[in-house]
Amino acid sequence: MKVQGNIVDLQQKRIFKGEITIANGKIKEIKEVDHSIENYILPGFVDAHIHIESSMLVPSEFAKIAVKHGTVATVSDPHEIANVLGVKGVEFMIENGKKVPLKFNFGAPSCVPATSFESAGAIIDSDDIKKMMENPDIKYLAEMMNYPGVLFEDEEVLKKIQHAKNNHKPIDGHAPGVRGEDITKYIAAGISTDHECFTYEEALEKLQKGMKVIIREGSAAKNFEALIDLLPEHFENMMFCSDDKHPDDLLIGHMNQLCERAVAKGIDVFKVLQAACINPVKHYNLDVGLLQKGDDADFIVVEDLEKFKVLQTYINGDLVAENGSSFVKSVDFEVLNNFNTDKKKVTDFEFYSASEKIRVIEALDGELVTNEIEVDALIKEGNLVSNIETDVLKMTVVNRYKNAEPAIAFIKNFGLKEGAIASSVGHDSHNIIAVGVSDEAICKAVNLLIENSGGVCAVSDTNEKIVSLPVAGIMSDKSAEEIGKAYAELDGMAKEMGSNLRAPYMTLSFMALLVIPSLKLSDKGLFNGSTFQFTSLEVK
Repeated sequence: MKVQGNIVDLQQKRIFKGEITIANGKIKEIKEVDHSIENYILPGFVDAHIHIESSMLVPSEFAKIAVKHGTVATVSDPHEIANVLGVKGVEFMIENGKKVPLKFNFGAPSCVPATSFESAGAIIDSDDIKKMMENPDIKYLAEMMNYPGVLFEDEEVLKKIQHAKNNHKPIDGHAPGVRGEDITKYIAAGISTDHECFTYEEALEKLQKGMKVIIREGSAAKNFEALIDLLPEHFENMMFCSDDKHPDDLLIGHMNQLCERAVAKGIDVFKVLQAACINPVKHYNLDVGLLQKGDDADFIVVEDLEKFKVLQTYINGDLVAENGSSFVKSVDFEVLNNFNTDKKKVTDFEFYSASEKIRVIEALDGELVTNEIEVDALIKEGNLVSNIETDVLKMTVVNRYKNAEPAIAFIKNFGLKEGAIASSVGHDSHNIIAVGVSDEAICKAVNLLIENSGGVCAVSDTNEKIVSLPVAGIMSDKSAEEIGKAYAELDGMAKEMGSNLRAPYMTLSFMALLVIPSLKLSDKGLFNGSTFQFTSLEVK
């Protein structure tokens, strides 16, 4: 088979009219040939860090959509399903991903549970990591979120890192806001990347100290604008990732969108494509072709090098997508879950207090970090309640793995004027998380998820809507089109109820993410992510 076009040779930094000959899934020959075709041929895009689970799709269904946008491979951390199902969940992701052509490259989740301050569904210890690191299907040690464990030389943490080193596999980082001597020590432990930088200065320091910085632009966390100006000078040590991509966003685009935005800023296209295509393959030692003779025939055909409209995607020489149509087929798989809590009562969400002031989580649109603020408490008959007027709403995290008392906190900036929204996608442990205008609404939303063994939902004064997620309580067994449409409708309902967040459910899912400062809520209580200890809702 032969494919003609303007060949983008990223290794030699040149573009020429040429022809690619493919045989047995490999590039047999690349030669210059004169023709009138205007399209461009370049290596496929690689998402350098993504949790496939956050698309609410199993890998095989994710692949069907991603290939339409020119993605040929991902560097995937199965941390989310591992927190629900442990090693069994990781094995599910690997096996499901093998059934489709997209090249999933899974890591071993390093932090399950992410902290000891929350209840997860499973534990992956250093002995489990040792076995996983010896598995050729595991490409790297996934993000080391327990940066305090690294800095304080926790024995179990250091064992996990050593197992990765013993198997010559990269170690991914996760160190938001860690600077100075702390980041120097973190890097010295062998950690080579970070996708959590949210300021130019932080990313620059990490680059200067030898880290690879991954520019993240997902459905909730958006750091592209803060970091992209570093790319022209540091393109050899930067990559692109989505980290978390919700299904409705994935239907619109993937890594192609970041390339379009970077080129629109006047950044040299060769530098942009090196970050999007080459650097992840080389850093993680992936079996992904880079458009060189003898490589796997993994490449894409785009209309131009400005909009990056993908016309064709090839993986191992097979045409897997063309003109917006995917040729990846759905596959059968076993539905696994771990959901073991009974329905709740309204009184479970009451919090009796006489405190005049309370500590409140301030959610920031488009950020995983939050602020801690103090506000006047609203008390009715001794119970702390939501204050719709000041947009300080009650929230809860409910243990979904066993019966336990719900944890209660308050949050600002969700904007709901009625009802409640809830999700069993609650990073990192994926307990049930909900926010609402009343205890009754919160209880109703929580119970709707329990009845369905997981999902995302909204309940208003007149309506209720749920997107069921039966696979580990975090993924659907449906197609991206089905789940994307249903999720978009649910997102719309949340906004009709008053939320002005761009992605209310994605933002909600991160409000239990304890490893990101500053104030979050776990199923065990209100937590200060800066001091790494529990704190009181009531301000004494």
